[in-house]
Parts: sequence; C-alpha cells; structure tokens
Amino acid sequence: MNHETVKNDYHWMAKAIQLAQQGRYTTSPNPRVGCVIVDENNQLLGQGYHIQAGTPHAEVHALRQAVNTREDGAKGATAYVTLEPCSHFGRTPPCAVALVEAKVARVVIAMTDPNPNVCGNGISILQEAGIEVVSDVMAAEAAALNPGFIKRMLTGKPFVRLKLGISLDGKIALQNGESQWITGPEARRDVQRYRAQSCVVLTGSGTVKADNPSLLVREQEAQFTDYPLEHIRQPARVVVDSKSELSRDYALFNDGNITLTATSQSHPDTAAQHYLVVDEKDGKLNLHALMSALGDKQYNEVWVEAGPGLAGALLCEGLVDELICYQAPKLLGDKGISMVNLPAFTSLNTCISLSLIENRQVGNDIKLIYRPDVSNTRG
Repeated sequence: MNHETVKNDYHWMAKAIQLAQQGRYTTSPNPRVGCVIVDENNQLLGQGYHIQAGTPHAEVHALRQAVNTREDGAKGATAYVTLEPCSHFGRTPPCAVALVEAKVARVVIAMTDPNPNVCGNGISILQEAGIEVVSDVMAAEAAALNPGFIKRMLTGKPFVRLKLGISLDGKIALQNGESQWITGPEARRDVQRYRAQSCVVLTGSGTVKADNPSLLVREQEAQFTDYPLEHIRQPARVVVDSKSELSRDYALFNDGNITLTATSQSHPDTAAQHYLVVDEKDGKLNLHALMSALGDKQYNEVWVEAGPGLAGALLCEGLVDELICYQAPKLLGDKGISMVNLPAFTSLNTCISLSLIENRQVGNDIKLIYRPDVSNTRG
C-alpha cells in the first residue's frame, strides 16, 4: 500500500470517528459508529453516523447520501467505517450486505466487532463478495468511542465511571452533610454530559435519603450544542437498597422515568422492572452480580454518583474502570465527610493504586481522571 493511500485512509477514518462522536448521547445500547464513503478520486460521496437504536446504521446514512450525490452511488468507492459492519439481522438489516449490494470496491475498518459470536463475520461477507478489506486503521481511537459496548461484549459487564466532587482536602461534604455546591457550574455541566452519555446512573439508598436527587440530565445545565434528537434520552436510575427499606415517595420513583431498585429481597413486581433482585455477599449486595445483571440488560456505561460507602465498596471490589474527581479549591476541614470509605490498610502495598490519565482545568476546578489498578483489589 503506497504512502498516499495510507495518508488518505487515516484522513477519512478520522472524519468517520468525528461523525461517530455525534451519537455519543443517543445510540445506547448500540455502539457509536461513523461512516464515510469516498469515490475513486478521493472525493466525498456520503457520510453518516448511527443516531439511535432501531434507526438506520451509519453505513446506510452514508450510502443514501452517495446515491443522492451521483447516479451510480457508491459503486467502486471506498467506505470507511469505525466498527466492522454488522452481519446479522436485528432491528435493521446487516450493513455488510448493504455495502456488497452497493458494489463498493474497498472497505476500511477501524476495529472488528468485539462480540465474540460475530467478530469477523462482517469482514467475511465483504471478502467473499470480492471487496478489499483493510482493518485496524485508528483502532485505538475507534475503541475509545465505545468502552462500555466493548467491555460488555467481552465480559458481560458495563464500563463503570465513579464520579466524586471533592475539596482540596478530599472531602465531599461538611460534617453536617452540606455539599451544594463544592464544585463550580462548569464542572456540573460536565457531569450532566456524562449522565447524558451513560445508560445508567447508579446511586445508593443513603444518597437518596440525604438528597432526594432526580439524577436525570438537566438540559439547561448541560447546554448541549449538538444533540441529535428532539428529546433528551434519559439514563435509567439504579438504587442500591439491599433490604428494600426506601420509601417509594422519593422523586426518582415518581417522575415517569426508569428507576430500578437493586435489592436482595424478592418482590412480586420484579417482572415489571421496578426491582432488580441480586444475590448477597457477606451480608451485602453482591456488586459483581449487580454489574452482570446490568450487563444482561444491555447497559453499556454506568455513571456512579454515590456516597462514600458505595463508592468505596466499588473500588475495593475492582469494579471501577474510571475514577473521575472534580477537585474544588476549597478546604472543608478534617471533620468533613471523606470521599470514600475504605478498610484500614496495614501496608502501602495493599492500598488502592491509581494511574492518572487526564488532568485539566474545568472552570475554577480541576478534573482528574484515574484508572484504578485492579491487581490489588478484592475483585
């Protein structure tokens, strides 16, 4: 492959990845995918991205544009796709077949489908039709679009982000529980956008009792500039309440949006999806089983806004993929409430270690993203 072809492949794949990012709030449970179609002269014929489950995939949008651009559509063209074209009939026909029928000459794929049951099938359909296939072009960038989908396909569990709004001295609230607002409006806007791209917001019963939160996306605070749907796709809420002690009078049970109570107690209306019954472990809800149950429901990304008890338990069990701290320039004092409850470690070798992967200023606060080292957790 010559240098010019490689250069073009990376250029157009970068464009496809940018398109895929436009679906970051709306595609759940499907992956975020972008597609660009280019003619033999390296001129754009069509482009598109997947917007919402049950609607056309990225390839279909791009092929339709190509047909509108020239009479023979995508015939002889090159298609750039951020994820291997699907090979199965779901709510929409397989995109690999659509590309074959469009008579494209070449398909460049960023990454193969992570689902072990279908991985490579789309590529096989294309190759059997005589179409040249190039893969692993900007694979890391494409994988970054869909950490939850990829993890769920490979492990059955969603990608978990734990959010903490903390002071400079690592506190989440004053001794009396007051915490609004430690962080500034820019950090809170960032949080709203994370909620919007998540499938689930997970919290504990203590947070519900203390704050009576909605945990929904507040559109005015999120300030979307590129939201592709008329109405906001709200995440489901999951409340860890192992003994089902919460009253049903709290806001998140009565606003018409999905809320599940994760509990170890059987309930007659479990089938109505009000409750998610999970086994216990050491007298508490089995958090590994909870994550598997959320994966079974096709939830890709879980956003955790919880108190120090649940936050600490998730960290100890090795269930946190990213710890996101918004650190405000405030000192709440040693009597304040600590960010997480952890056991009394007796050796530094047994402490939870973190790797800093992002550090940037958000308004007057500092956003810190860490990746926990799961090798020294109990999970």
